[in-house]
Amino acid sequence: MKNGFSKFLRVVAIVLMGLTAVLTIFAGAGTTCVALAAEKFGGKMALIAPYKWLYILFVLVTLAIGVVGVRALVQLIKGHPGSYRLALITLIAGTVVGIIHITASRLIRGASMPVDAIVYVTVLTLIVFLILRIPSIWEGVGLEKPVDNKNLPRSAAAITLVLSGLLTLTVQYWAGPTHIFGGVNYADAWHHQLAIVGWGMIVLGLGLPALPVIRRGLHQLAASLSSRLAKGQL
Repeated sequence: MKNGFSKFLRVVAIVLMGLTAVLTIFAGAGTTCVALAAEKFGGKMALIAPYKWLYILFVLVTLAIGVVGVRALVQLIKGHPGSYRLALITLIAGTVVGIIHITASRLIRGASMPVDAIVYVTVLTLIVFLILRIPSIWEGVGLEKPVDNKNLPRSAAAITLVLSGLLTLTVQYWAGPTHIFGGVNYADAWHHQLAIVGWGMIVLGLGLPALPVIRRGLHQLAASLSSRLAKGQL
C-alpha cells in the first residue's frame, strides 16, 4: 500500500474515532433530560417515566463509553500500543448499548431518534476499523506505531477538534427536530456552555498546526534574551 494512502487512512480512522466519541458523549448527556424528568415533556416521551432507571443506566454507560472513546482517540493519535484494541472494544460496546437503547425506545415510545444516527456513525467507524485490521492494510497504516512525521497526528487531531467543535456548535440544528417539546428546542438548552466548548475546540484545532512555529519562536526568544542577559545588555 502506498505510503500517502496509508497516512490518509490513518487520519480517517482517527477522525472517525474522534467524532464517534464526541457523538457518544452527546448521546449520554442528551438522554439525561428524559432519564430524570420524562413526564415533563408529555406525549410519548412521558411513557418513559416508569422506566427512568433504565434510561439512567443508558446515560451512565453511554457517557462512560464516550470517555473511554476519547482515551482511545488520544492513544491512537500517539500511536500507543493497544490503542486499536481499546478503540475496537469501545466501538463494539457503543454499538451494543446503542442497539439496546434503540430497541427499548421503540418498544416504549415508538421512536428512537437521534440515537439511531449516532449508532450508524459508530457502526461505520467500527466497519472502517475492522477493514484496517486486514493484514495488508494494517502493516501500511500502522495505527499502533508512532509516526516519524509529527505533522500527521497533529493534523489528525486538528481536523478532529475542528469537526467536533462544529458538531457542538450546531447541535441545536441537527438534533433539534427530535428534541422539540412544547415549542422548546431542548437541544439548545445549554447554548452558552456548548458555544464555549465548541469554539474552544475549533480554536485549539486551528492552533495545533501553528504549535511548532510558536514553540520555535519562543525558543529563539528565550535564547536571545539569555544571550543579551549574559552580555549585560539587559
